[in-house]
Amino acid sequence: MKTAVVIPARLGATRLPQKPLRDLAGEPLVIRVWRRVLRMEIVDRVVVATDHEDVASIARAAGADVILTSSDCSSGTARVAEVAASPGFRDFEAFVNVQGDEPFISAGFIRAAADVVRSGRFTLGTAAATATDEIFDRPSIVKVVTAVDGRALYFSRAPIPFLRESADAELRRPLTLQHIGVYSYTREALAQWMTLPPHPLEDIERLEQLRPLAHGMDIGVAVVNERAEAGIDTEEDLQAANERWRSFEAGEE
Repeated sequence: MKTAVVIPARLGATRLPQKPLRDLAGEPLVIRVWRRVLRMEIVDRVVVATDHEDVASIARAAGADVILTSSDCSSGTARVAEVAASPGFRDFEAFVNVQGDEPFISAGFIRAAADVVRSGRFTLGTAAATATDEIFDRPSIVKVVTAVDGRALYFSRAPIPFLRESADAELRRPLTLQHIGVYSYTREALAQWMTLPPHPLEDIERLEQLRPLAHGMDIGVAVVNERAEAGIDTEEDLQAANERWRSFEAGEE
């Protein structure tokens, strides 16, 4: 199944202004993500999808494959859908959305998410890691619970499932997974997602994947036995990422 990774890179982030262009160990963040995914050699093509020429020109100068998308895209998935509809990608059957603020994401998570749809088990996929106790009270970390067949039942920023005072916390730990923000789609499922009207749950939780879930589309969740690395959303996150980049890169190489 011919597969492309798309790295959405929106310039207008509010919590971390001009996020794709911010410096991470001497290079723009989006370039760090692009280089990392490209080295993995998991898919047939890796492309940066951005709404701004400033990002596009820097990505092109680094050698990246770039598609300019509309500034009206409401989500990363909408940006991926624009790429899928462009002439150069019409023979691709599957797409993987790797967020442009995830410079530490592992090949294991990307491959697992891609294989959810490449295996034919589901037409939409994502990845997750086993949860640790400290994530439950952090709304910045998304949690997911699944059915026995691997379908996502619900994603939330809240601790799920709810733990009654009489319940044993040990019962919850294996049921709750830490969601990793990488998505995979067949071409047909991606097009269907784009036809769906917004749903209140996605607005309440601010989680785009709740739209297809609420409309009855199945999302397969691949569980990977790896540590989940944090993305970059704030100035503090960026500072921490710069502090650990050198040791991280040495470990990867």
